[in-house]
Amino acid sequence: MKKYAILVFILASQIAHAQTLTVEKIMQDAKWIGTSPTNIVWRYDNSAIYFNWNPTKSVSDSAYSYSMQNASINKETYNNAQMVKAIANGVYNQAHTKIAFDFKADLYLMDIATSHLTRITQTAEAEYNPYFILNDSCIVYQSGNTLFSWNIATGFTKQLADIQKEQPASKKPGEQDAWLQQQQLSTSDILLQRKEQKEARTNFLKAVKHADSIPVIYTGNSNLESLQVSPDGRFFTYNLVDAPSNATIANVPDYITASGYTTNISTRGKAGVPQGKYACYVFDTWHNTAILIKTDALPGITVQPDYTKDYPAKFSDTVRKPRDVYVYAVSWNQTGTAAVLDIFSQDFKDRWLMQLNAATGELQLLDHQRDEAWIAGPGIAWVGSTNTGWVNDHSFYFQSESSGYSHLYVVDINTQTKKQITQGNYEIQEARLSRDKQYFYIISNEEHPGKQSVYRINTDGSNKQKITSLTGGYEISISPDEKYIAYRYSYQNKPWELYVQENAPGAKPLQVTNKAMSDEWKAYPWRDTKIISFTNRDGMPVYARIYEPVKATKNKAAVIFVHGAGYLQNVTYGWSYYYHEFMFNNLLADKGYTVIDIDYQASAGYGRNWRTAIYRYMGGKDLNDEVDAANYLVKAYGIDPNRIGMYGGSYGGFMTLMALFTQPNVFKAGAALRPVTDWGHYDDGYTSAILNQPYNDSIAYQRSSPINFAAGLENHLLICHGMVDVNVHYQDAVRLAQRLIELGKNNWELASYPVEDHSFIEPSSWTDEYKRILQLFNQNLLKK
Repeated sequence: MKKYAILVFILASQIAHAQTLTVEKIMQDAKWIGTSPTNIVWRYDNSAIYFNWNPTKSVSDSAYSYSMQNASINKETYNNAQMVKAIANGVYNQAHTKIAFDFKADLYLMDIATSHLTRITQTAEAEYNPYFILNDSCIVYQSGNTLFSWNIATGFTKQLADIQKEQPASKKPGEQDAWLQQQQLSTSDILLQRKEQKEARTNFLKAVKHADSIPVIYTGNSNLESLQVSPDGRFFTYNLVDAPSNATIANVPDYITASGYTTNISTRGKAGVPQGKYACYVFDTWHNTAILIKTDALPGITVQPDYTKDYPAKFSDTVRKPRDVYVYAVSWNQTGTAAVLDIFSQDFKDRWLMQLNAATGELQLLDHQRDEAWIAGPGIAWVGSTNTGWVNDHSFYFQSESSGYSHLYVVDINTQTKKQITQGNYEIQEARLSRDKQYFYIISNEEHPGKQSVYRINTDGSNKQKITSLTGGYEISISPDEKYIAYRYSYQNKPWELYVQENAPGAKPLQVTNKAMSDEWKAYPWRDTKIISFTNRDGMPVYARIYEPVKATKNKAAVIFVHGAGYLQNVTYGWSYYYHEFMFNNLLADKGYTVIDIDYQASAGYGRNWRTAIYRYMGGKDLNDEVDAANYLVKAYGIDPNRIGMYGGSYGGFMTLMALFTQPNVFKAGAALRPVTDWGHYDDGYTSAILNQPYNDSIAYQRSSPINFAAGLENHLLICHGMVDVNVHYQDAVRLAQRLIELGKNNWELASYPVEDHSFIEPSSWTDEYKRILQLFNQNLLKK
């Protein structure tokens, strides 16, 4: 009995030792966790699901398929898998009997019933973006800036447009020269007769122009973008873009290169970089005319944003110039009888959906969204794409935040009536129209902000049915015949696996893969963290996940993890993008720290007001929520208010700097990873939406940039930054370091990673970074 007790004790000690987390263990190559399937697509005939996977822990993923008939997983050849994925990304004809697609820069047509492939092109040039026109009789595709049409029946290829720089216009005569020319004509009958004959011949040739003549589109010195042809073949629409001549692009030096020489990586401009000028045209092939679509009369186009009132000397009330816009997309209905233009203002404040009369270029308003902060949200562009389309030839669907949350709407272009299809205090995070155009398939978080579910709803908003049943996160792919759905599913402590089920409410999901968690990874009891909410100072619920230590090891110190991206949701029941931090937070909890991770104001998933709470003041209400989280930990979890730290990357790094610089009484140590230190140096497309242009709204940039508050640093700061970061440039860290040196601060350090971009790749870099973070907290948050 005594020997048995000793044996049990030894085994228990060995198991405990095996389950001890270290930084080196959790930051090793991610293959130790397991392998999750990615890039899921259906085979065109519904017979199999293709995905990338790495169950053998090879250097990189390989292609696999799951047979619906045999319920078996098979390894696929690279080329076969690439072909299946190319077909899956192709476009169907109206009857869903054929698919046009591009594969390795050439075009193909597949007959679905016979699986017969017809190769359309085989050229050195790349052909792409195919789609059907003229009642599915032709396939239009693009090569360079030129459109071509391929006739399915005859195999005949036709160039649809000739793109040319416009010929210089004849010099307009001055007053004297014009007078002399008129005098010559009035004094010579022969000259007048020759002029009249020349003009008559020109007019005659225009009248009898051959139908096969290729229309010429003149671009001048502008760049041609978004060229497409209407389904009936009559109209072209396109944008001409005048790129700014004075836009400076920042370079990032790369010091560790194979050549031994430092090279420069060309990246992006900075906030406020000059924008291009956009002009949208419609070309009528019947009349050989190009019509400029005029946007200077759009509703509200001359209304200046509210923030301009803070600068009365700069923005005069008497100046009411139309603001610059760009046509994001032109969507034609199936028959080509109607088109809708999706137009955004370049200051991010307005979005218009306008019906286009292609023959005249006239516009008619269907919907106008105005946001004094900035237009965004799921399915509404900014950091993603717009979700729009046609339910039928007269009903156009889109997503809008006009109710405060992103929801689906349908507008009838004949009656000008608009209907909200979904409603409630939740977001439609994804939506797609069914093949028969009778349903929308949607992913929403209506049951709980952190829970996703898949639903089917009629296009009139009736009969909504829940399709999925598991609690967690979803990425779905519907079979071509829509009888089944495949999806990646995850839970907060279980990485993504592949599932398949019938496309019906109550259908039982079948788990296809089972390698996302290795035996080694499963040996540790990863926390199924509690998701809670607390009330912030504004009286609103803030959702959070808590990593709790066991009572025996609790040290009354706490760490707040701040997710990046700003507009991102991390407090969900699904597997986090921040899986390294998930593991590190478990390690911290094992060491007695209480860790909290919140979706502060500006996070995704909570509607328009939450998203725009940081407008003109990053580090304002979002940081208030972090301070309120610290206070909540003190009250609800018995945390010592003098032993709270913070860490985060990118936007989370920015927040950590603002916390250390402006809230020294709350946060005693912080690790700012790849942080933005000055928003004037970040990307324009992201920053100018939130803070406007720096030369127009200096107030917003002054109060939002940590470098302006560096004098407030009192406690211990660690900065970590990759030196080849093409997102948040290493220059940000260098500029802040110089500022701290000038201020005489000595309680900070900068760790530089010469081979790392914004997201680290090398395990050695991850390990070094997080060993430094752990040391920072152990030295400054634990009692000596």
